[in-house]
Amino acid sequence: MSVLEIRDLHVTVETEAGETPILNGVTLTVRTGETHAIMGPNGSGKSTLAYTIAGHPKYTVTGGTITLDGEDVLAMSVDERARAGLFLAMQYPVEIPGVTVTNFLRTAKTAIDGEAPSIRSWTKNVKGAMQNLRMDPKFAARNVNEGFSGGEKKRHEILQLELLKPKLAILDETDSGLDVDALKIVSEGVNRAKEESDMGVLLITHYTRILRYIQPDFVHVLVNGRVAEEGGPELAARLEDEGYDRFLAPVGGEQA
Repeated sequence: MSVLEIRDLHVTVETEAGETPILNGVTLTVRTGETHAIMGPNGSGKSTLAYTIAGHPKYTVTGGTITLDGEDVLAMSVDERARAGLFLAMQYPVEIPGVTVTNFLRTAKTAIDGEAPSIRSWTKNVKGAMQNLRMDPKFAARNVNEGFSGGEKKRHEILQLELLKPKLAILDETDSGLDVDALKIVSEGVNRAKEESDMGVLLITHYTRILRYIQPDFVHVLVNGRVAEEGGPELAARLEDEGYDRFLAPVGGEQA
């Protein structure tokens, strides 16, 4: 079993007004085999948490720790974090002109495993995963995310997830921009990857609709850079009914 531990994490980001605090003491533990949903209103720090774990240079850790199986994640470079078993499915996947999906996937797999997969088995695995995600096989020869629709970009993120088999997957609003059919297909891909490798999942979302397909074991509400409440799936159902108003301070008043 692998364990990601986040302890009293404080993070800032550089803005026009100077260094601005975003995370203000987040503590969280995710184990392989578990699914954790991180929910909260816009600007609460959800994506900051995801990108800080992954090592985005935009964010500065000013306090706290992140460890994976006891190893200091904050001391690792981005590629070292990936090789250690961390995976980030981005909310806005970037285009990589001149790099085909096939070359990108095989290069990533080789970098993580330390050796290239055999052509025959790798080709079979890629074709099978693309078929499961209902991706046109022609996408394998296209440049990464270039000209892809929003839904196609998200399917490509889950394609990477299924093939790279990380210990822990961080899904940053993977449901955004997806129609009902695409949401179901992407969710099935996440569930399939979890069943095959027993990976842990940290699922970041505003809404509960994806939680109908990816059942969380734990739900954490992030507000103003802190975990305001924690619970099980029933907490997500309550948020669906009530929203986040009870966590937010009224204008000119104190938070209830």
